[in-house]
Amino acid sequence: MKTPINKLTALMLLIFLGGCKVSKDIIVPVASIPQTFRNAEVDSENSIAKLSVKQFFTDPTLGNLIDTALLRNYDLQIAMKNMTAAELLFRQSKLGNLPELNLNITANSSRPSDNSLNGLSAGQFLGTKHIEDFNANLGLSWEADIWGKIGSQKKAALATYLQSAEARKAVQMRLIANVAQGYYRLLMLDTQMSIAKRNVALNDSTLTMIKMQFDAGQVSSLAIQQAEAQQLVAAQLIPSLEQNINIQENALSMLAGQLPAAIIRQGSLDQARFPTQLSAGIPAALLAQRPDVRSAELALDLANARVGVAKASMYPSLNISATAGLNAFKASNWFNIPASLFGVVAGGVTQPLFQRKQLRTQFELEKIEREKAVLQFRQSVLTAVGEVSDELIAIEKLKQQEAIAQRRVNTLKQAVKNAGLLFNNGMANYLEVITAQSNALQSELELASIKTAELHATVALYRALGGGF
Repeated sequence: MKTPINKLTALMLLIFLGGCKVSKDIIVPVASIPQTFRNAEVDSENSIAKLSVKQFFTDPTLGNLIDTALLRNYDLQIAMKNMTAAELLFRQSKLGNLPELNLNITANSSRPSDNSLNGLSAGQFLGTKHIEDFNANLGLSWEADIWGKIGSQKKAALATYLQSAEARKAVQMRLIANVAQGYYRLLMLDTQMSIAKRNVALNDSTLTMIKMQFDAGQVSSLAIQQAEAQQLVAAQLIPSLEQNINIQENALSMLAGQLPAAIIRQGSLDQARFPTQLSAGIPAALLAQRPDVRSAELALDLANARVGVAKASMYPSLNISATAGLNAFKASNWFNIPASLFGVVAGGVTQPLFQRKQLRTQFELEKIEREKAVLQFRQSVLTAVGEVSDELIAIEKLKQQEAIAQRRVNTLKQAVKNAGLLFNNGMANYLEVITAQSNALQSELELASIKTAELHATVALYRALGGGF
């Protein structure tokens, strides 16, 4: 009686070891996350990343563009399909502990040689030259998850599925930011178009006055030529801006999954607003908000699971199989029950011994991949923190540039008025008028560019913090 007891004890011990892990997981390196962003106050409650898209982008036209893009953009639809595929694989992996069951039905007839052993036996005992075999059976096989290999495969499938979800979020965030930045660029081009047209009209007025003075003999033809040249500078901007406007409208249409068309808009660059309190929160929040950081964290989970699978592959595996069904040499006796019934039960333990170091090498490779995943996670955190810090600095400095540029525009607008009055009264020459108008035109165009850059930086900060959900 000792032998069966010992065998049963060994089997129970193997099953008990199923809950044991053969490898130790590496946890997320929290030490790589700083406490605060550079040049930012700690405010964990009012981070703009907590604002929804509707709360952050209040322009109704922009809101409609974003909604359409989220519904029709092809990149986002592809990301959704990838996520669905990963979900199917994850659901399938959850059934890993269940046995496999196969139905097998075969019927064959063979005519052995009369001089063969089978032929002589068939002729002598069965009185026939044909040997027939009819079989219908159910085959069951099951592998005990002794070392947690199947459990690790489930974890790997789950991590892959969650990574696909984070990839979809990253596509969505990038799409929202691209639509918003494209829309603000369109508003900038509208503003610059208005500036160019206004300057063309102003240059027309100046040119008319210079021509009158030329007729009166007060200025030479050089004055008319330079005034016309200045007018053409402003006029040349109009077709260039029209081209850029059409290209930007086409880009926004394609982001929204639509054919190129005009974008109906009512707002202006000066009306574009964001929440007044632009808080970045704390860096630790990036772990939950940034899709790329979350994906890097999940990559570490996936690497841990693969190390577990590779390690478990080097340990013994317990397989149990069973087959039961009907078997007969004649079709008429195939379903003669219970005479045609048969059954087989088998169990075995397989221990890999020599496979040219394939299993050991795979295990070492998976450990290296896990170490790479740790480094990639650290790099993703570093990149995320750096992007947030860059955008915070950009917003701060662009605000200062905007204030200076606005003062410059106000000064040059007044200079244009003064130059016109002095020119009409003979106290300034045409060069001073043309120079004042040229400087005013460039300063207004530059101010529009700075305002747009500030809007882009704010959108980039929202995206860098993981906003968009």
